[in-house]
Amino acid sequence: MDLSPEQRITLHGFNNLTKSLSFNMYDICYTRTKEEREAYIEYIDEVYNADRLTKILTHVSDIIGAHVLNIAKQDYVPQGASVTVLVSEGPIVEVPDESYDESPGPLPDSVVLQLDKSHITVHTYPEYHPDEGISTFRADIDVSTCGEISPLKALNYLIHSFDTDIMTIDYRVRGFTRDIQGHKLFIDHEISSIQNYIPDDVKELFDLIDVNIYQENIFHTKCKLKKFDINNYLFGYTKEKLNEDEVEEITERLKSEMDEIFYGKNIQGH
Repeated sequence: MDLSPEQRITLHGFNNLTKSLSFNMYDICYTRTKEEREAYIEYIDEVYNADRLTKILTHVSDIIGAHVLNIAKQDYVPQGASVTVLVSEGPIVEVPDESYDESPGPLPDSVVLQLDKSHITVHTYPEYHPDEGISTFRADIDVSTCGEISPLKALNYLIHSFDTDIMTIDYRVRGFTRDIQGHKLFIDHEISSIQNYIPDDVKELFDLIDVNIYQENIFHTKCKLKKFDINNYLFGYTKEKLNEDEVEEITERLKSEMDEIFYGKNIQGH
């Protein structure tokens, strides 16, 4: 498929392709006691409350050139939050060449492009192990657009908006649009990997795995932090307060938790 330069393709009517980005992130923490777990969840609920999440999604709408129509937000009891933003097309300007490049998006600058019939959502899930020890914060963000730009341009900003240990990212293009001769276009931009939309300095921090189905315009990337420092996973104290056996046990539990989330399966013996 050779669509370059895509901005020179004249479409019959509006671009009806639906492009969907799903960004799923995890933050892992070791909490020794019920009190530590409750304090961690309270901290997460404060840092990622509905108001803060609304600001993040509003920046996303700016990046992809959307006009916010409506915002619904909710903080839940005992924990978690959700925000849904309905957006429509913003002012139409000349499409910059870089909007089609496989490259990271802004952090953030306003990119105003044509967009319609779209939405952005986020749901958070503070979770914990029933035997204490492991607490997990998960956020799921979906950006669905119809128009001239891929929501992948918001990925760079989303990555920088969360403190994440593991990321699972999905991108898919559905439907079709037509050029003026009536030929169907099932995708309007070149893409070989979601990784091309992640800055190099970020990719250096993670182990990455791709699972792509090119003929179906389905792209999947998983990321897990390479460097492990136990102090980054202790809530309210450092490893100096632990003996060697405790450090070894906690390290094993944390790494096992991260591996199970990253590979999507339970690991025997844990």
